[in-house]
Amino acid sequence: MSSVLQPATSEQESERDLDAPTTVGAYRPISSHLAITPPVSVVIPAMNEAENLPYVFKTLPDWIHEVVLVDGNSTDGTVEVARELWPGVKVVGQQGRGKGDALITGFEACSGDIIVMVDADGSADGNEIVSYVSALVSGADFAKGSRFANGGGTDDMTFIRRLGNRALCAVVNRKFGARYTDLCYGYNAFWRHCLDKIELDCTGFEVETLMNIRVVKAGLKVQEIPSHEYLRIHGVSNLRAVRDGLRVLRVILKERSNRRALRRAARRSPMLDSARGEVS
Repeated sequence: MSSVLQPATSEQESERDLDAPTTVGAYRPISSHLAITPPVSVVIPAMNEAENLPYVFKTLPDWIHEVVLVDGNSTDGTVEVARELWPGVKVVGQQGRGKGDALITGFEACSGDIIVMVDADGSADGNEIVSYVSALVSGADFAKGSRFANGGGTDDMTFIRRLGNRALCAVVNRKFGARYTDLCYGYNAFWRHCLDKIELDCTGFEVETLMNIRVVKAGLKVQEIPSHEYLRIHGVSNLRAVRDGLRVLRVILKERSNRRALRRAARRSPMLDSARGEVS
């Protein structure tokens, strides 16, 4: 993979107009000692999050390539606030419903080589994006945020949600050979090419679980990133522990069933070909 983090020299920084549009292949300064080649798109699904967006945008690094806001038919001025905070924001209207549908819509609108998923409720710290991007340009395909990896944490998880997340995570690790410490977390980043291999097709909160399972099934290299989840600042979450936990479980069972079907088909295929005289 040719896109790597590079030291940013003082000469490069002085010659470059930081306000000018960045083209693919140009270095984007991250700090006085670090620069990055690939453009980074940040996808933010939002529905009536006008009060939270100032906190979200405040932490986003200025070196990212674009912000894609997927608006779920907000009625509180979410779009107007986003445009005021980030004049170049790309606003995409969501036609369907659900977080999964919103993310899929946002991914299709991205032009960056790296895509970062960030919630609009203020629970994620945009300053952590550099850790995700660093993992990707260092060789990972998928940088998965974890509240339970060493250095991570959460201020917004009830005992029931924590227990359910742990149980579901254990099932995924056992059934799919993963080594996750966190399963149901929406702060992730990945190379755009991953979308061709995981084919997302769900609409709800279970989308994160589906992504985590399918990147493992696709043989992609995953690196967990310690992340701290903060409390939602304003409003009430649409997440329902029992309802959405059951949806996550159904996704796990479905993906497991599909995996078994593929294995059975693979075992039968050589036998069928041999019977036809097609195996040398």
